[in-house]
Amino acid sequence: MVNLSEWQQHGQFEQLNGQHIFTRIGGNPAAPALLLIHGFPSASWDWEGMWQQLIEHYYVITLDMLGFGLSDKPKNNEYLISQQADIFQTLLAKLGVNEYHILAHDYGDTVAQELLARQVSRDSKIHINSVCLLNGGLFPETHKPVLIQTLLLSPIGAFVAKRITKPKFAANLQHIFGPSTQPTPVVIDTLWQLLTHNDGIAVIHKLITYMTQRKQHRERWVGALVNSPVPVKLIAGALDPISGQHMIDRYCQLIPNANVTTMPTLGHYPQVEDAHAITTAYIEFRDSINKPLGM
Repeated sequence: MVNLSEWQQHGQFEQLNGQHIFTRIGGNPAAPALLLIHGFPSASWDWEGMWQQLIEHYYVITLDMLGFGLSDKPKNNEYLISQQADIFQTLLAKLGVNEYHILAHDYGDTVAQELLARQVSRDSKIHINSVCLLNGGLFPETHKPVLIQTLLLSPIGAFVAKRITKPKFAANLQHIFGPSTQPTPVVIDTLWQLLTHNDGIAVIHKLITYMTQRKQHRERWVGALVNSPVPVKLIAGALDPISGQHMIDRYCQLIPNANVTTMPTLGHYPQVEDAHAITTAYIEFRDSINKPLGM
């Protein structure tokens, strides 16, 4: 496992849209570009277990979104999903990337849906070639937030945030991981470090408004998946209490010709719980869309 200081050493900070953002890039720039979009309340370190294998195949680009991980966490910011999408597009443009693939998780799924919606409405110059989503609240009607998320979204959110302790945080992580793939002490320590870095606790109740934004923009974001002009894949842990089997079932109901790989023993963080299995499933998806017709 790559520890946080090593992860940070191999990345760099960029000024993107007026914000100080931690970025990490690897692989051959001539290979197909792959954008990794992390979830809530973690950061790009979530991808560390997949990183080495992915950079052997792709030009891999990721960052800690605004309000997350090692990036800026301004207290007076609204934290709109559209703002996060803008930051990703700025980084891609800065790197000279004209087309790319997306692999996203949780909160990152919603950012991916916004980026895809821009392509559906022909409102983006950078072309997405495929999207792969891990567990996340793709449909507001199937999202089952844990109690702490509901409290953070409430009028007492800021008050609740100040009372989050490491043991409470660990208990919440243990609840959403699969029973046989529980977070190690290193995973808990690292995610806690990332959450509390730059006084991140002070903005967590603002970040959680993505749950409200999902309801406001449901038609746009769910429509992006239904009407996607590019291949979309779902790889999801079935035992996730937030967006597990019930979300997978809804996905199969709504998405035409749904391409789904269910991980029966995994929970909400499949790429952390079994990085090798998720990497294998992802590469199989990419290989399948690269096959010539008739193969």
